[in-house]
Parts: sequence; C-alpha cells; structure tokens
Amino acid sequence: MLIDEVRIKIAAGKGGDGCVAFDKSKGGRGPTGASGGRGGSVYMTATSNLTALNKFRFKKEFPAEDGKDGQNRLLDGRSGEDLILQVPIGTIAHNLDTRRDFEILKPDDKILLAKGGKGGRGNWFFRSSTNTTPKEWEQGKPGEEFNITLELRLIAQIGLIGFPSAGKSSLLNAITKAEAKVAAYPFTTLEPNLGDFYGLIIADIPGLIEGASEGKGLGTKFLRHIKRTNVLIHCISAESKDLKKDYEIIRSELIKYAPELKEKKEYIFLTKTDLLDKEEKAKKLKELKKINPDALPVSIYDYDEVEEVKKLLLKIKNDLRV
Repeated sequence: MLIDEVRIKIAAGKGGDGCVAFDKSKGGRGPTGASGGRGGSVYMTATSNLTALNKFRFKKEFPAEDGKDGQNRLLDGRSGEDLILQVPIGTIAHNLDTRRDFEILKPDDKILLAKGGKGGRGNWFFRSSTNTTPKEWEQGKPGEEFNITLELRLIAQIGLIGFPSAGKSSLLNAITKAEAKVAAYPFTTLEPNLGDFYGLIIADIPGLIEGASEGKGLGTKFLRHIKRTNVLIHCISAESKDLKKDYEIIRSELIKYAPELKEKKEYIFLTKTDLLDKEEKAKKLKELKKINPDALPVSIYDYDEVEEVKKLLLKIKNDLRV
C-alpha cells in the first residue's frame, strides 16, 4: 500500500542545562560548571523507496534526543542525536504552524525541519573579577516543535491518464513489466503505479472521473501526482461511445485542478484496439487524430502496436534527455 499523505508532530530536542560546580581541590575555589549540550534537530532526507511514508501511518510523534546537562570540571554535556526522517523523493513537508513548505527533489537533499534547543551555560561562564564564585547558570532552551503534513508527489516523466478501465495499468505492464494490478472493473488501481522504461519513469495515475477536481471518485488525491510529469499520455478505451467527450471531460478536470497542466505535451492512445475490427479502428483513430495528430492505436496483444508505443517513448526519452 502506498501512503502519499500523512500528518505528524516533530519535536527537536531540548538543550541540556548548565551546571553549577566549583574546584574542590586544595586552594581551588573557581567555578567549573560547564554548558549543556545542544538538543538534536529534526531533518528530512530523500530515499528512492516510494513506500517510505508508510512508517508514519500509525506512529505520529517523532522527537529528537535532548542534549545532556553540563558537568563539573568544565565537561560540556553531549549534544542530542539528530533525528533523520527518510521520505520519498518528491515529498513536500507542509509546516502547519509556520505555513512554510519544504520540498525534497534530489537524492542528496537534506532539509532542516526543526532546530534543536541551545544548551544552557554553566557557572564558569559567569565568572568575573567581581564575582569569583558565581552560582548563576542557565536552563537549556526548548527545541522547535511543529505539526507537519508530508505529501508525496511522484516524480515521473510521463503520466498515463484517463477514465477507469481505460487500460492504463495493462499498458504499463506491457511496456515496463511493472506488474500493476489489473481487472475489468472501475477503480482497480487505488494508488499510482510506476514503471521504468530504460530510465524513463512512467506513472499510471488512478482512474479519473468527471468532478475529480472537486474531490469526486478518487478525487484530488491522485491529481496531485500529475503536476510534476513532463508529458501526459491520455488513454481512451476503444469501448468508448464518445471519444471526444471522454477526452474533453478528463482534460477539463486537469485544467480545473491546475491550469498549467494544459501547457504540458500530450499524446493520445486509443487503447484496447483488439476489441475493434479493422474498419472501426480506422474510424475511431481518425476521430482522435482530429484532436491530436499524434494519436496512436495500441493493444497489449498486438506486438507491432506495442513496439510503436516503445518507439514513441524512446523519442520522448531523448527529447527529455533522461
């Protein structure tokens, strides 16, 4: 199961308290109380594991370690261990308290989410010519605490879109061996599936319906994953009674959700062409080519048609220089 949105609470560690201590050796009266250690901070780092948010499904609070208190003999307290939260590449951390967003896009990204508290000073730092035996000290400062929503937006170069049962999962399996679950009923795909075609990442976006931009069906839960794709491939089933209407409905939902999506490069696939005779296929393909001259027929049972799809994907790959 792919978890793509979770809400958690993070807490950086408290700084350790300063120490009050004195040199007890013969003739010694000077202060020797040291400072407390810094509290651990909370960081977010990237992992290629798309299911990394699953570990936040039930555990909701993530504290970093507190700093240790200062000791005598000028021994500072140890700093608290930082807490590293590993999240999938493409995750956005929404800080619900400060309203700031942090986005992780590269494997080596490391982002500070909550800063650990500063350790308090011990009495050694308060010595002076007029105060040779200070008893002043400081408490450690609390670490930052925030409520965070972690939202995964898949990073894929190509998004397969279309109505439920348009054959997207089957096509993804045929060209990438992604082994996505497929069946002949709506909403088979309840989470995005990814496939790798020679380094080109293809995402099968779960079935959209009219009103998806308003939350109907699987709603905006999966529309977010389309925003980062470079190319959209619109899959329209040969079973459709009105190809143009099906296209326009999905296209309208995309633009309502994010108007910038209309600028993305788009192709159209007429899927499940094995269900049509030669004349019907030619007629429906001609209709789609009026919408997009790059429309292609594809049946996962037709070797030549699958090969044409692969040629197109290689062209896209070269154009994107993936």
